[in-house]
Amino acid sequence: MDLEGFKATLADDGPPEEVGRPLQALWWEAQGDWEGAHRLAQAEPNRDGAWVHAYLHRKEGDLGNAQYWYSRAARTMAGESLDREWEEIAAALLGERG
Repeated sequence: MDLEGFKATLADDGPPEEVGRPLQALWWEAQGDWEGAHRLAQAEPNRDGAWVHAYLHRKEGDLGNAQYWYSRAARTMAGESLDREWEEIAAALLGERG
């Protein structure tokens, strides 16, 4: 699945089953379910989960907490728009290089 295919699933009733928890978290966040997205990101104990977790806290406006999770993901805090970061994370998790 590529980014456009993943974005097309946003019209579905649930995230694609074949993607991992970090992508499922992004899917739920795009649906407006921040809490559900946060639960999924928190349950993923690796850098991918930490990256999504960081994005979620950045979106929430809790930049101190976001910075902690960016650090756990071995990334710097994003400077672009939240929409652009969502796409960047999704594309990376889908194996796309930009």
